[in-house]
Amino acid sequence: MTRYIYSCLLYLLSPLVIMYLLLRSVKSPDYRKRWSERFGFNPLIKTDVLFHCVSMGETLAAVNLIKQLMAQNPDKTFTITTTSPTGSEQVVNAFGDQVQHCYLPLDFSFAVKRFLRQVKPQLCVIMETELWPNLVHFAHNQQIKIILANARLSQKSADKYQAKPKLSLPMLRCLDQILVQTQIEAERFMALGVSAANIKVTGSVKFDITIDPVQQQRAVALRSQWQKELAPVWVAGSVHPGEFDIMLNAHQQVLAVYPDALLIMAPRHPEQFDAAAQAINKQGFHLVRRSETQQVTEQTQVILGDTMGELLMLYGTADQAFIGGTLIENGGHNPLEPAAMGLGVYMGPHHWDFTEITQLLQQAGALNVVHNSDELAQQLLANFTEQPLLAAKRRASLEVVSQNRGALTAHVVALQQWLETTKMH
Repeated sequence: MTRYIYSCLLYLLSPLVIMYLLLRSVKSPDYRKRWSERFGFNPLIKTDVLFHCVSMGETLAAVNLIKQLMAQNPDKTFTITTTSPTGSEQVVNAFGDQVQHCYLPLDFSFAVKRFLRQVKPQLCVIMETELWPNLVHFAHNQQIKIILANARLSQKSADKYQAKPKLSLPMLRCLDQILVQTQIEAERFMALGVSAANIKVTGSVKFDITIDPVQQQRAVALRSQWQKELAPVWVAGSVHPGEFDIMLNAHQQVLAVYPDALLIMAPRHPEQFDAAAQAINKQGFHLVRRSETQQVTEQTQVILGDTMGELLMLYGTADQAFIGGTLIENGGHNPLEPAAMGLGVYMGPHHWDFTEITQLLQQAGALNVVHNSDELAQQLLANFTEQPLLAAKRRASLEVVSQNRGALTAHVVALQQWLETTKMH
């Protein structure tokens, strides 16, 4: 498939794209807002640097990177784009009016060209995997330097690119540099035809996660407020529909051994909060919703983490954590947040978006892969029962995160070189 055919298909499928946004807006009303930005109609001004961060996870990973670059380049202007309301919220919370912000337009040629004519960046930094053929093509045509930062490429994604070489290879060759997380992923890019000279292995900036001492203090204070301070506590973080009942079934087994145990279940998306509450109530658990600031008593069995921006703090209240999106075919979410909080970590087998990170944690003894609720319950119980075993897992988590720091500095150095060599406005 060529880019021309891709663009034609995109126009033909545009009614489905609009329908998708409408469906998302049923559960998440924020998707009804700012539609003009989705089609490149923005009151934007020129910028020096454009960062595209997709959703919440990529935005959080990029915040410290962008802040360091802004501090080193006070004369440069920055624009940050996302595609989701949760990502947008993180940009606003982190930067306020220090940056220009909008949704990245859908990859229609007219929308992308209009957007790029407005912002006219000299440097475009795309976080992780969010490559769109028209965005990359027209940015390259405008002589904008394009960097793929904190890049990851699973074998599954590499196979998809390989299946459409006439579309993917020209796009990849337009990238001026790829700052890739691991050597294995670098080799996958090279196998697709990317020049080794354009690839640099920098590690993942997610290892450079900064745990705010205030967050840790809040976590300790919160757990001390619960009438569960000495009880076993575990978190099911970023879970999806299809995993709710699995988590709850595992918790039933934990409760059979530890009747005072507490599960904190945090769905990945806000539109899933009510569905999760229904699943919890259906199984007859005593539920407290975090958003309602209800008191956690001795009778509380499940806390529903139905607030935004609190998951890292909630990890800090617990001893062990399961990472969602891995017992369904989703690809998983970042296990480094609970690891950085010193928790024992569990994931399902579908973690291809974080394969290398998962393997590092697994090899260190910090993480176990489970396949169902019974395996998860057995692992949780084994570690709650054998405290020295749990303590070793928690130390291993902290050591893996500590030993792999440094990617943030490598990214700042690499991007600073582009800022200095690229002619700015």
